[in-house]
Amino acid sequence: MNVFGKAAVTISLGLAAISAPAVAHHSFAMFDQDKIVDLKKVKVVQFKWGNPHVFVVVQSGDTRYALECSSPSAMTGAGWKFNSIKVGDTIDVSIFPLRSGKPGGALKTATLADGKKLEAL
Repeated sequence: MNVFGKAAVTISLGLAAISAPAVAHHSFAMFDQDKIVDLKKVKVVQFKWGNPHVFVVVQSGDTRYALECSSPSAMTGAGWKFNSIKVGDTIDVSIFPLRSGKPGGALKTATLADGKKLEAL
């Protein structure tokens, strides 16, 4: 193998090692993806648009739900914007609940006050 071949192999292995943690930082195993819970007329109390995942915290009665979403780039591809929802908005959400039974989950869809439905996963 010549010098260029060795350099290409070294660079490829280095890139693979660097990118592996980004691909495998965690799974969605903590969410029950066989069950969907619909929460109606919940109030948005926090919306964090950032990597590695977007988060939405909503309030339903006395209960707060922390909802994990996809990455900002994936959500942008699904029609979301950094300002699609705002603190104080009332929305409907469908979630894959936490297997632990605690309030939270993975956001599947959000239906905005104007009826627009956005996919999150």
